[in-house]
Amino acid sequence: MMKSKTKGTVLSQSCIAPGIYDLKIKTTLASDAHAGQFVGVFTKDASALLPRPISICGVSDDKDSIRLVYRVAGKGTDEFSRLDEGDDVWLLGVLGNGYDISKLAAVGNTEPARVLLLGGGIGIPPMLELAKELKAAGVNAVSVMGYRDDKAFLLDEFTAYSDTYVATEDGSLGTKGNVLDAVRENNIAFDCICACGPMPMLRAIKQFAGDKPAFISLEERMACGVGACLGCVVKTKEVDHHSHVNNARICTDGPVFDASEVEI
Repeated sequence: MMKSKTKGTVLSQSCIAPGIYDLKIKTTLASDAHAGQFVGVFTKDASALLPRPISICGVSDDKDSIRLVYRVAGKGTDEFSRLDEGDDVWLLGVLGNGYDISKLAAVGNTEPARVLLLGGGIGIPPMLELAKELKAAGVNAVSVMGYRDDKAFLLDEFTAYSDTYVATEDGSLGTKGNVLDAVRENNIAFDCICACGPMPMLRAIKQFAGDKPAFISLEERMACGVGACLGCVVKTKEVDHHSHVNNARICTDGPVFDASEVEI
């Protein structure tokens, strides 16, 4: 499907944790948006031709709007944090391949499948839409989210869709440590893992999964967002048909990959 640049309208925005903003945008892109995908958000700076990629945290039930929860990390996201209700914002999307709900529903030996959702830091927002879509599909999900401290944004919302646990680096909430520490401490059983977070976390999850399926969403700096520049690549077992080498483009082939098929 052709990726289009389209104008959206800000419905609301709020700061939900230090440096973390919750932005809801009315846009026609919502009709095709799913968990694990992202959109490119354009700044008003004419010299900045490329959009900032932001994962989709939620899609409204009427498929009329999307929700983006993001961290202010530079000039572009700082500009986004000042958007107000009624403001126009230009978007590119919908981008990337997300989580395959039908595949997740068929994994493992239990009926229905038991899917473990692991999110860390700004990798937490896209897991919320995944939890919602899994529940709608009748799939059992268990969410374990990892934070630095007790500023646990979005955590309460996961409880509407799944059993929910938390890990914090400083031990101020839930298990002290990372998400895998929380999985072990609570003896959480699972058929497969879906995860999004920083690369060290994803490497540890790939090893922890063993012979069980693990689907990981890779975070990477992206330029074009449509696979043309080859600026965001990951090594793979198979030869990529586009570049003819052992890599894949995170922005188009991903960002969600079978962990067994990528080298991280």
